[in-house]
Amino acid sequence: MTTTSTAAGPRHSLVTMPGVIALLVALISTALLAGTYYAYATSVMLAFHRLDDKTFVEVFNKINVVIVNPIFMLSFLGSVVFSIIAALFFFRADYRPILLWVIAAVVLNILSLAISGIFNIPLNNHLATADTATAPIDYAGLRHDFETPWVAWNVVRGLVNTAALGVLGWALVQYGRITAG
Repeated sequence: MTTTSTAAGPRHSLVTMPGVIALLVALISTALLAGTYYAYATSVMLAFHRLDDKTFVEVFNKINVVIVNPIFMLSFLGSVVFSIIAALFFFRADYRPILLWVIAAVVLNILSLAISGIFNIPLNNHLATADTATAPIDYAGLRHDFETPWVAWNVVRGLVNTAALGVLGWALVQYGRITAG
């Protein structure tokens, strides 16, 4: 990578490489999360819709337990954390076009996380009451309260994450334009 000199000194230097790496990691973690939500919307929930109520509740509860693992959490929380880290590296006037797009991604990734925390996770927790019930379980009622709103909010957060992915990609394009000329 070459540097371009201005009266104020080097315009671009290897100092920005950690920012580009953070931007790439933010893009990858956001893409993995958007892909997870996409997979649920386009296949998992369509298959689950065909299950009987008891199987639906039991299997979905098992998924909700195993999905909370380090690899998933790296994308679930990493999309926000790495986007913020990337933004910090581009807090210079000559990188403002990059920074604005990364900030947009931060906002979108936080919005997706908020949607999960406000809607999807509480629905998951309500469904999990079947695992600790001491009385007979109303599987049809649990499913009725869960399935439609969970699917709708999953699509919303998937679209929000996809938008975050797009703006992170555009931030990389802006970085290429700035450093090329």
